[in-house]
Amino acid sequence: MWWQYLLVFIGSFLFDVVPFPFPPAFTIMVFLQIMFGLNIWLVIGIGVAGSILGRYILTLYIPFLAGIIFKRSKTEDVKFLGKKMKEKGRQSQLIIIAYSLLPLPTTPLFLAGGMAKIKPLYIIPAFFVGKFSSDAITVHIGKYASDHAESMVEGALSWKSISSLVVGLILISAILFIDWRTLIQKKKFQLKFKIWK
Repeated sequence: MWWQYLLVFIGSFLFDVVPFPFPPAFTIMVFLQIMFGLNIWLVIGIGVAGSILGRYILTLYIPFLAGIIFKRSKTEDVKFLGKKMKEKGRQSQLIIIAYSLLPLPTTPLFLAGGMAKIKPLYIIPAFFVGKFSSDAITVHIGKYASDHAESMVEGALSWKSISSLVVGLILISAILFIDWRTLIQKKKFQLKFKIWK
């Protein structure tokens, strides 16, 4: 039985360690909880732990990956954005919590944080609060809906999941292609598409 909870951890970890929008980790939690009839609170706790480890590792390796893929000017631009985010203090912590509560991919948040070389411990506590709350609600809803598992599988390609993916891609594009330094310092909106090495 322990291996089923290990699957929850590994699945949540893999869903959240990738640097592009992927289905939310709660989808694997709900699936495994229904499939094996697992204890719901263990699934939530173990799944959130896997997600946090995945996001933590993402913030550690993304600066190196960004240095290989993106021009120095783009990484400096995102670092500037991260510095501004840190200056907001508690306000940015509340934004992270609120963002983590939304049914949106948190990948852009961790990409920006990682590329800006913000210490993961600055983002993760607020992420944990939002992630634990939203996953607890979602996994409970999934358990409630387990009698209708067939319709849930069909809903995986619903307009909500597709729109969530599109929003995630738009947010990542905003982080990558908006010239944040010009926007914040000069209040001038500019896009830069030549960001690749």
